[in-house]
Amino acid sequence: MGAKRKARPTAAELKILNVIWTHGPSTVRFVNDRLNEEKTPKGGGRTIGYTTTLKIMQVMAEKGLLERDESRRSHLYGAASPQHQVQRLLVDRLLQTAFGGSALKLVMQALGGHKAKPEEIARIRELLDRMEGGRR
Repeated sequence: MGAKRKARPTAAELKILNVIWTHGPSTVRFVNDRLNEEKTPKGGGRTIGYTTTLKIMQVMAEKGLLERDESRRSHLYGAASPQHQVQRLLVDRLLQTAFGGSALKLVMQALGGHKAKPEEIARIRELLDRMEGGRR
């Protein structure tokens, strides 16, 4: 039998994962507070209720996206996978489904629609140089 496929997080789940990747294992209350801080004061979004955040995080634990530490009164939730691993999974899926497996098309679309900062361009050049150097 093949290995169990990793669950792909939804947009709402990614927001929760980003809070946990930034701050480390967290309570539902902490995550909910951080999510609501992202809302702009001029009606840029509705407040996310605590029970909504709780339910999403419980589902994420069932899907294997979060690990729950129940040793305390307030349960702590931590990411089951590091950020780079989830990002790689999402990019691989996007590459296959939207770009027919073409890394060139993906990069051209990403850079063509985004004004890259000079530091980003320098890092991209370094990566390309390392990749090219490995082929010689």
